[in-house]
Parts: sequence; C-alpha cells; structure tokens
Amino acid sequence: MAKEQKSSQLEVLNALDVAKTQWYHFTAIVIAGMGFFTDAYDLFCISLVTKLLGRIYYHVDGSPKPGSLPPNISAAVNGVALFGTLAGQLFFGWLGDKMGRKKVYGMTLGIMVVASIASGLSFGHTPGTVMGTLCFFRFWLGFGIGGDYPLSATIMSEYSNKKTRGAFIAAVFAMQGFGILSGGVFAIVISSIFKSVYKAPPYEVDALGSTVPQADYVWRIILMFGAIPAAMTFYSRSKMPETARYTALVAKDAKKAASDMSKVLQCEIETEPEKVETIRDEKTNSFGLFSMQFVRRHGAHLFGTASTWFLLDIAFYSQNLFQKDVFTAIGWIPKAATMNALDEVFWISRAQTLIALCSTVPGYWFTVAFIDHIGRFWIQLVGFFMMTVFMFGLAIPYHHWTQPDNRIGFVIMYALTFFFANFGPNSTTFVVPAEIFPARLRSTCHGISAAAGKAGAIIGAFGFLYLAQDKDPKKADPGYPAGIGVKNALIVLGFVNLLGMLCTLLVPESKGKSLEEMSGENEEETA
Repeated sequence: MAKEQKSSQLEVLNALDVAKTQWYHFTAIVIAGMGFFTDAYDLFCISLVTKLLGRIYYHVDGSPKPGSLPPNISAAVNGVALFGTLAGQLFFGWLGDKMGRKKVYGMTLGIMVVASIASGLSFGHTPGTVMGTLCFFRFWLGFGIGGDYPLSATIMSEYSNKKTRGAFIAAVFAMQGFGILSGGVFAIVISSIFKSVYKAPPYEVDALGSTVPQADYVWRIILMFGAIPAAMTFYSRSKMPETARYTALVAKDAKKAASDMSKVLQCEIETEPEKVETIRDEKTNSFGLFSMQFVRRHGAHLFGTASTWFLLDIAFYSQNLFQKDVFTAIGWIPKAATMNALDEVFWISRAQTLIALCSTVPGYWFTVAFIDHIGRFWIQLVGFFMMTVFMFGLAIPYHHWTQPDNRIGFVIMYALTFFFANFGPNSTTFVVPAEIFPARLRSTCHGISAAAGKAGAIIGAFGFLYLAQDKDPKKADPGYPAGIGVKNALIVLGFVNLLGMLCTLLVPESKGKSLEEMSGENEEETA
C-alpha cells in the first residue's frame, strides 16, 4: 500500500511534506498565531474587569461589600463570547471547506476587529442596557474568534512538512499564552496609570469615592486593545496563497496548487496532468460527513477528538475564567473592601499574569518542543493523568491549602495543573483534528471538535460559578444558591479529567505521517 500511496501522491503535496523548515513556515506561524493571540486576549480579558463592572454599575449604598454583577449578568458577560465562539467554529469550519481557507480567513479577522472596538463602546442609560450591548458585541466577537480555530489549524497543518507539523500547529496555538499574558500586563499598566492620576480611598473608607468616574474608561480601553494585533495581521492574511491541499484535493486544480507552492517553496514543481485527471475522476474519496463510509473510517476519530476537547475545556475554563475567585479564597488578592476599584483591577491582573508567566506560557512551549518527539497521544494521555492527580491533590486536603501558611503550596499545585493542561490536552486537542481527516472535511471536523470543546467551556464556566458556591446559603455570594463548595467542585473536575484519559484512547497518533496517509485519501477503496 505504501508504494501505491507514493505513486498517487501529487508532487506538490510531497514537496510540502518533505520541505525543510523555511522562512515561510515562520511567517505562517506568526500570521495564524496573531489571530490566536487576539482570541486569547479577547476571551480572557473580560475576567479582569468583571469586578470593576460590578463596582461601577451595581453599587449598593450602605453595603459592606463593593457592588458585584448579579449572577445572571455575570454569567452572560463572562459566557456570551463562548456561545459566539461555538457558533463561529461550526459555521466557519463548514465554510472553510466550501469556499476555501483563504477567503474565509480574512472574514473572521474583520469581525474580531470590529467587535473588539464595539465592545469597548458599549452604551446605554441604565446598567442593564450597557451590559446588554456589551453582551451583544461580545457574542459577535466570539463568532469571529470561533472561525479562527478551524481555519488557523487547517492552514498551518496544510502548509507544514511531516517532520515538524505538530510543532508548527502547536506554536500557533501557543500564541494564546502570550495573549493571556499580554491581557494581564496591559490591564496592570492601564490600572496603574489611572491609579496614579486619579487617587481614590479604599471602599471601606469611602464607598462611593472608591470608584472614580474615570474607572469607566479602564475596562473599555482594556477590551478595545484586542483590535490592534488583529488589525496588524489583516493585510498579511489577505496575501497568503490558498493552501495547496485545498486547491489540489478539494478545488481539484492541481496546476494552480503547483504554481502557488513553486513561489512559496522557491523551487520548480511539476503540474502532473495525468494525476490531475485521476484526482478529478476519483469517486472513492468523495463520501460526505453524514455517510456510513465516513462513520466507518473516521467516526471513532471524530468522537475521540470532540469528546477529549469537551472534557478538557470543562476543567480548563472552570479554572481560568474564575481563577480570581480562587485567588481571593486563598488570600492572594486582598479583601475587596480594603481596595478601591482600580486597585482591584491591578491585583486581579497581577495574579493572572503570574499564573500565565509561571505555568500557562511554559506549558504551551513545552508542547511545541516535544510534540514531534513524544507524539500527540502520549502528551495528551499524560497531561490528563497529571491534571487528575493535581485536581485531587488540591481537592482532598482542601482545608489544608486554605491555611495562610500553605497558600504558596496551593498556588504551586494550581499552576502545575495549568502547566499540564497546556503541556497536554489543551494543545493536542487543537493539533490532532487538523491532521487526521480528509482535506474536503478537515476544517468542518476541526470546527465540530472545537465546538464540542466550547460546549465544555460553557459547562465549566457556568457550572463552576454555581457549583463552587459555599454549601451554607449565608456564605454563598449574593444572588447565588448554595453550591457544593470549592472542594467538591474540584473533585468533580478530577473525575472529568479521568474520563478525558479514557477518551484519548480513541485518538490515533499522527506523528511523522503525511496528512493523506492519516486521512486515507491516497488509498483505493479496496485497500
């Protein structure tokens, strides 16, 4: 079968598979990666300013605690972008296979730029209308971000060579780490500038005076800044040629694919008219997504990629979106009443930046370094295992970790959980769906897998918000019902990670294999 595959492989695709790492690979990583930088910045920067929104718009006179967003508003502001992302992943994933990767790629970036700016311009006469317009624009921001997932992964996988493909796709995803880090650093800078210019007393000294009117600009500036990196790569994206695999295998124009890649690889590539005719007449590989043939060949793979991403994001987002609450619980952020509004933004951003610097960013780049040596399967399996261990390690002796003397230990355990999420399933669940499905369904299947992940993120983000509330209704946050407590919520997440380990067994290893070998596109029906 190997001989048969070699002979039926177009030279243009073979040239991409065996190409040495070149400048165009790095250009593609930066162009696709800046989209992910923006995605992460936009999705996670909202968690830096939700406490500030509560103080500005939901202040209650005479309350011992600063104003906070009501539960339903908090859930909507934090989560609406995730719903948009889910819709965008499905829609643009499908569209990327229908219209081509390149045409759709610019659309997603345009939506992200416009929606980022619009989020910061959210308007209204009442708190409800401001939050309503903010949610509306953040839904569309999420919609644009969603399209970036299947398209960036597919474009990078189709441009890469066999040897370092995993590292290149993972490097695009790893830009998320820098996006989260930049969100934290930018919020620190903005809050520090405003703090030094507009002095304010802590809440417990002067409840109303602790939130200066200019604080309303802070959250808007932080949200709007996300448009800048996206806008910077818009021109570069428009100049990228369509991927050779889409042009040859889906659009069936191998001549154009050879011509495009000759320019990119700076070498002569044959157009091979006989093989082009064979591809045009090929009926064996024309099955659709909803056919029995797809289910037989790739059904278990799609279930594996979707279920592992779903389970990973339940755990990942439940921690990440609400890590400020965990930090407050262990005393890493001062009590809200002892700070003014801008102090609180500063301390929350500082905590998120430290976690990103110590665990999130290194975890992503460990994956980039080792994915083509260890393989996707083992990184994912061991990642889920370590996350399970650390979740139970945090949960079972939870009371021990909340003691003042043990806080640093808690933060180290928490950081290690994040490290193994990123040097583990958070990276590999993004890489694998871009490698194992046929070219004409690749973007769609990646979109489906990513959307399953976002469904998990929604469960994690909202579920944890309610689950982690104290069992005693009096100690729960205002407006929330009693939950099962942080300890029990962490135990639940431990079991979720354990299930992720089991579902990983359905995902094939794609290390060192060509995309056509993985998807079976060069095989005859009888093979």
